[in-house]
Amino acid sequence: MSELKARALDPGLTPFERLCNVMAILRSSEGCNWDRAQNHQTLLPYLIEEAYEVVEAVESGDYDALKEELGDILLQVVFHAQLAKEAGTFGIDDSVQAVITKLIERHPHVFGERKDLQPSEVRDQWEKIKTDSGEKPSVLAGLPRTMPALTTAFRLGEKAAGVGFDWKCSSDALEKVGEELAEVRAALGENSPDRAGRLAGEIGDLLFAVASVARLEGIDPETALRAALRKFRERFESLEVELTAGGRRFDDFTLEQMEEVWQRIKKQPR
Repeated sequence: MSELKARALDPGLTPFERLCNVMAILRSSEGCNWDRAQNHQTLLPYLIEEAYEVVEAVESGDYDALKEELGDILLQVVFHAQLAKEAGTFGIDDSVQAVITKLIERHPHVFGERKDLQPSEVRDQWEKIKTDSGEKPSVLAGLPRTMPALTTAFRLGEKAAGVGFDWKCSSDALEKVGEELAEVRAALGENSPDRAGRLAGEIGDLLFAVASVARLEGIDPETALRAALRKFRERFESLEVELTAGGRRFDDFTLEQMEEVWQRIKKQPR
């Protein structure tokens, strides 16, 4: 066994410590040219990719995949922390301690005076603590602008709800969906120079209202949409196989004929 491998597999270290050790070796002069060439910016695409792979593993229910993907995303965390350590700004232990402190501060009902709070009450308390402490300059602060729009809609609604600004129930939000849908219809009927911009705005308002209904029912709209897209993809692929059998093409069928096949596919068990 090489000296570097022996250092990497030091049995006196915990698995997490070994991971940090391996990362330090890869970044050293004895390590890897690719790893040494990376910086926080170049690593971002990999961090985002790994996060989505964790999402896919969770949604598939594949625990073997989830085990692997969580390791991959942990690698990205350790990589960024190693870069920060080399820059003399902070180390991985600082990140770990910061999140420990945050968890204790955000759970006074556990680590302070015991209270049996419901999940929604815990969420609202979390948002209130962040605002009252001055950690966030605004109730809505802290959401990355690069998050998917539906996820952002969900979280913005959660944050506003944390200070009491929310629909009373999902049926109230559903009424708003109806209002926004009517405004989309009105924009569709317009014939003005700014029609496209107005229509885009009304469609955005409609999607935000739909996301609010989902949130109030405890449904993540991003997850729901991905599930709908997977369902559509599966059904469309079945439609494609059936219609193109024997060398036929989509052009050989009318929309009504395709719809008939589509409805039959929808009734088949998934």
